[in-house]
Amino acid sequence: MKLQVDHLNFSYGKDLPVVLKDISFSVREGEFISLLGPSGCGKSTLLNLLSGIRSGYTGDIFVEDQKITGISAHFAYMPQNDLLLNWRTILDNICLYGEIHHKKKEVIPKALELMDRFGLGGCEQKYPNELSGGMRQRAAFLRTALCEADIYLLDEPFGALDVITRGEMQDWLHDLCAGLHKTILLVTHDTDEAVYLSDRILVLGRAGEGIRDEVVIEEQNRDREWLFRQSRLRSQIHHIISDRESTDEAG
Repeated sequence: MKLQVDHLNFSYGKDLPVVLKDISFSVREGEFISLLGPSGCGKSTLLNLLSGIRSGYTGDIFVEDQKITGISAHFAYMPQNDLLLNWRTILDNICLYGEIHHKKKEVIPKALELMDRFGLGGCEQKYPNELSGGMRQRAAFLRTALCEADIYLLDEPFGALDVITRGEMQDWLHDLCAGLHKTILLVTHDTDEAVYLSDRILVLGRAGEGIRDEVVIEEQNRDREWLFRQSRLRSQIHHIISDRESTDEAG
């Protein structure tokens, strides 16, 4: 198993409510998993714990049966904001990880090789403010890809984009992932995005409730027409997310 999370628990303080409670799941190599649930349920917190940005949890995280603590080279984290440096060219932004690790000369040829594949051909010497929102996110994703990590942690990477651009970026990521051969965990609030991109969806309840259910997406040949026909699947996921809340309100 590529990634195994066992009985993970986390709170932001001793006297504060539990955010993540008894979270356990596994991810196979090359699998695309989406984390879906209401705001405040701990989706982004879970990515922060996996990436090592946050500590103080109980439970265990394993990558290929090796226990992971703190920041690990296995994970590459991409937040919602692209975090591109406006005073640096796109090529310099993309190669930032290599520069930090004194490997910029080795990273530049790989970056240039991938620019076209990431829809950034000809943008090497441009600056972030010269690019559209979608192109900026592609640059941020390429920077993540150049980290050479095994597992990508994507925290609502398209959440700040307009509806049309977000759809275009979902199509782009769907096509790109087929050739990446990477294990991906995506945090999203968008049910359609989760259905379109994922092999499995883990549906979290409210803070402290843990994982309510898992939805497997078996269709391999997906396109927008297929997605538009998934009303039954959307309804199933909606009921999983809202069931506990409806029950509480009725009680």
